[in-house]
Amino acid sequence: MVISKGNRLETKMLGIDPGLQRTGWGIVLQSGSKLTHVAHGTIKTKTTWTSANRLDEIHSSLNEVITNWLPSKAAIEQIFVAKGADSALKLGMARGVAMQTCAGKGLDLTEISARQVKKAVTGTGAADKTQVAAMVEKLLNIKPEGLDASDALAIAIAGINMWPNYSIDKTTSPTGNGLKSAIEAALLKEQRR
Repeated sequence: MVISKGNRLETKMLGIDPGLQRTGWGIVLQSGSKLTHVAHGTIKTKTTWTSANRLDEIHSSLNEVITNWLPSKAAIEQIFVAKGADSALKLGMARGVAMQTCAGKGLDLTEISARQVKKAVTGTGAADKTQVAAMVEKLLNIKPEGLDASDALAIAIAGINMWPNYSIDKTTSPTGNGLKSAIEAALLKEQRR
């Protein structure tokens, strides 16, 4: 659900960086061209737990995040490359549980590639994790706890950027693309340093 506030649209986006050992999550509110950090964290499981128990922990914790913070949409990173078949299977299971949890809570979910996330947040699809984390800090004016949570916040920002009809704010941007303008302004500020 996108909330209309006068000429502004507001979206509260949940970003998910899935993993069996650590699943990062982050919630960003977009109001016109303004991005605001809502919450973030990392769901951690223990390697001594069975796969079923680890997946249940991801499901339960994400369910709690959605219930507590009430995002209107969700975005999840697509599987890009895994080190081997076992890693790909574990990542796929964690991703599947996260997707099912969002669907079970009625959230519209979009899947985003790592390259699309990097491009949306830094302006280039070739950025490294450090550059992405630095831009998340600048765009949201926070220092996320851990790379998994930082990646999840970047996924939320990219999800807002990629959602159809996002950031329609005629009052702050002549092109109606307020979020893109905000990211470009942050990039320009960074280049001047």
